[in-house]
Amino acid sequence: MKLRDLSGINLRGKYVLLRDDFNVQIVDGKITEGFRIERSMPTIDFLRNAGARVAIVSHLGRPKGVRDMKYSLRGVAEYMKLPLIEDCLDKSFLANMKDGDVVLLENVRFYPGEETNDKEFARTLADGFDLFVNDAFAVSHRAHASTVGVTEFLPSYAGMLLNSEIENITRVMENPKHPVLSIVAGSKVSTKIGVLRALIKLSDTVIVGGALGTTFNYAMGAPVGNSLYEPDQKENALSIMEYARENNCRFLIPLDKGVGPEFKIDAPRTDKDINDILPDDVIIDGGPKTAARDVDEIGRAATVIWNGTVGMAEWMPTWSHGSFAIARAIAENTRNGKLHSIVGGGDTVAALDACGVMDDITYVSTGGGAFLEFIEGRELPGIKVLEA
Repeated sequence: MKLRDLSGINLRGKYVLLRDDFNVQIVDGKITEGFRIERSMPTIDFLRNAGARVAIVSHLGRPKGVRDMKYSLRGVAEYMKLPLIEDCLDKSFLANMKDGDVVLLENVRFYPGEETNDKEFARTLADGFDLFVNDAFAVSHRAHASTVGVTEFLPSYAGMLLNSEIENITRVMENPKHPVLSIVAGSKVSTKIGVLRALIKLSDTVIVGGALGTTFNYAMGAPVGNSLYEPDQKENALSIMEYARENNCRFLIPLDKGVGPEFKIDAPRTDKDINDILPDDVIIDGGPKTAARDVDEIGRAATVIWNGTVGMAEWMPTWSHGSFAIARAIAENTRNGKLHSIVGGGDTVAALDACGVMDDITYVSTGGGAFLEFIEGRELPGIKVLEA
């Protein structure tokens, strides 16, 4: 896949609308993890140094088309030391910009026309700019005004981060070194049928965990207590396991779980084999036997793809055991040159960061849903419009 990029374009004095994804975690007005911002900086610096006049358009959370200041990007602007334009459709600031200036526009999702990809909203958003650059892989699976709509009105290009995402994920999908191990967790089988099938075709072994894994345990007749799972996905789960057998892919489900009496961060933890889970038990993490098996499988692999924590990894330290064991094992084997690793998904990346092993992973994607949909082979609308 070849995307239009900024090579050879004279950017000096040009007004650039840059789509970034700054949907970061903010607690008490402060950014707690700036991974997506840091990954966006090479393109921002490139545009700045080339003399472009840059307005960054982004979003935070789901304000549902209304101006809800709980989702303001002011904290991001302060973190980046950029001026915040308080309305993304305001154009008055353009006349005062100088070459190399960068500003951040207020949350584009304050307008309903963003998520509906309203043509007039996209036209107004694009007005006053000379070109558009998409560097937001994590939202490129959405046909929104700021990813697709504006490309009807402006010459449009891929930024450096977007190109890097496509190149790194494509390389693993097209020519991985075997054995390939894929670890998929999260909450729902129903949203991951396609990606599980794609990974089964690619992988020698697939491990499922989290509530996703709990549904597979349920499908195999194991008790799951008072836990999150999808009883209506039993047949799909069994079908996926049969598909793995047909494709000679080992398909591994949880052996044990960390459970509590209720779904709370301070609930006392007990580790139980899957078949010992009681009706009132609430599954919150993977268990130690499962973690040991997962670490062993990582040690056997040459390529690992990981998306989704296997428990409430943010509820440290009680409920992060399973996810942290995976993160540390992937990092150690990558650091020692035994493994090519690619990790995606917001919670998964946060687990890497909490373990202090982010820099040991071969490639960390900024995408969650986009990461999975690209692996699945779906056409991502925000990328399709940039194809050369």
